[in-house]
Amino acid sequence: MNWFISPSSVGIVDFPTYLVGVIFTVLFPGPNSLYVLAIASVKGWRAGAWASVGIFIGDTVLMMGVALGAATLLNSSPSIFNFLRMLGAAYLAWMGYGFIRGGLARWHGTQELVSGDSQSRYFNNLHPAIAALTLSLTNPKAIFFFISFFTQFIQAEYAHPVHTFLYLALVLQIVSMTYLISLICAGQFFLSFFNRHRHYASALWFLVGILLIGFAGKLLLY
Repeated sequence: MNWFISPSSVGIVDFPTYLVGVIFTVLFPGPNSLYVLAIASVKGWRAGAWASVGIFIGDTVLMMGVALGAATLLNSSPSIFNFLRMLGAAYLAWMGYGFIRGGLARWHGTQELVSGDSQSRYFNNLHPAIAALTLSLTNPKAIFFFISFFTQFIQAEYAHPVHTFLYLALVLQIVSMTYLISLICAGQFFLSFFNRHRHYASALWFLVGILLIGFAGKLLLY
């Protein structure tokens, strides 16, 4: 059980630096954390918790994909990478559009706009876990981030690099889920406020929608 106590025993180099890097990476605003905060602020902690589960599963799948060679596949096939990149950008833009439409409906205090638009209605009825899972899986840049970030802290001579990778991935997931839980708590705090002031909730949804569309544009320019 020594590998639980000493990261160096599983081939990890400079674990404190890795931990600091993970914390700063997780704290940097991105579409995943933005979605959790927004959905928890408007729909409650259960929706935020389901969104966190979706992100956890999606990130786990991506990290396992890295371990199985997905990064090599994407590097060797630009067409696959470009397809995933465009798919991810389209999904982010679609989510942003749904947030903006939802914010507009809340601003007017009616669901007329949402019910009158099939895309917005589908977005509002989409389960948070499914939405977050898709959000995580449609970001091919995450695969290259994981491989480039993790390899900096793996001893080249270590005999079982998969063990090292899994250890690093576990630490990242623990930090990520801790942060997402804090966002859910923050969202729950704001929920009662937004219930009393629907215009502020509308402004939040507008902002989230615009930011998600911005993330979509950034992904296309990658």
